[in-house]
Amino acid sequence: MPFPPQSRRQLIQTSLATATAALVPDAAHAAMESRATPLRFPRDAGAHPDFQTEWWYATGFANVAGQAAALGFQITFFRRRVASTQALDSALAAKQLLFAHAAVSDVAGKTLWSDQRIARWSGRPEGANAADPAWASLADTGVVLRDWSLTRAPEGTLRAQVRAADFTLDLRLAETQAVLLQGQQGYSRKGPDPAQFSYYYSRPQLQVQGEIRLKGQRHVLDAGSRAWLDHEWSDALLHPDAVGWDWIGINLQDGSALTAFRVRRKDGSALWGGGSFRRGDTAMNFKPDDVVFAPERLWRSPRTQASYPVQWRVSTPAGSYTVRAVFEAQELDSRNSTGAVYWEGLCELLDSSARLVGRGYLEMTGYAAPLKL
Repeated sequence: MPFPPQSRRQLIQTSLATATAALVPDAAHAAMESRATPLRFPRDAGAHPDFQTEWWYATGFANVAGQAAALGFQITFFRRRVASTQALDSALAAKQLLFAHAAVSDVAGKTLWSDQRIARWSGRPEGANAADPAWASLADTGVVLRDWSLTRAPEGTLRAQVRAADFTLDLRLAETQAVLLQGQQGYSRKGPDPAQFSYYYSRPQLQVQGEIRLKGQRHVLDAGSRAWLDHEWSDALLHPDAVGWDWIGINLQDGSALTAFRVRRKDGSALWGGGSFRRGDTAMNFKPDDVVFAPERLWRSPRTQASYPVQWRVSTPAGSYTVRAVFEAQELDSRNSTGAVYWEGLCELLDSSARLVGRGYLEMTGYAAPLKL
């Protein structure tokens, strides 16, 4: 059964505190070794329960058949290793916590609909423990949290299914391009210390089919719908001076894929940065100083009073672009699960001539309060 809100918050706070306080492997040594460890698929599409933190993150732009207005969608599954329970030999031990966020951006109504979940996982293989309300596959993409899931079908298509209070998602995401390894073949630095890194790959330009039901209304997606999947796992924490990050993942209309991010200090300056651009078979990875995020327009949340840049000028070696939110009010409050408040929303990419060249998602963390992983 679902945790009561107060019990849920206490569980999160206790589990994350013990996990953070526990000793972890020598991250600097692991970082050096990781550069020579190639990612292997489909294995590395699955979970990595020996690492502290992991997430699968799918976002998309949904063209709706017969309608002018589009929808945006996000579904993210997080896994957190609970260090204090690893030695327990019990099927009821919460060795891992699984969280999930889902949201639909209603462009016509300028409204974000969102929901969230949390459950424990014993860490045992999927199906091996009937008491598990959640689990993640170690062999391929497969994460389930009660009636929410992101799994790979036998023919290779990813399927995302969510039943939330105000909406449902039933989506099939088909790969149209090869996997995109971020950083140095999947080793992605996140700070000036080599220990601050993640394993990171993306699957851009996913073709989307299926339907979204919003407040009882059924929306069937047409062939122009596209999605983006990110998968990251790490033992490293953010640099002590970091309060959050800004990130974009954009599917361009010509089939290209643009990733850009910066890790941000309290004063708004960039502590680190990176990203990539791929067109056809040619990809470039950005160095930390290659990426510049310059805010152009702010929006203040009436709920949290946090101010978010909802329009940016993002400069990269692949070009300089305007990133513009399709509407402003796309702040997501996850204090009943992961504990963070962040802005996560559908955006448009404009070139130097102000022409629309792509759509994707913009994520901004650490504006309401410093982000704590």
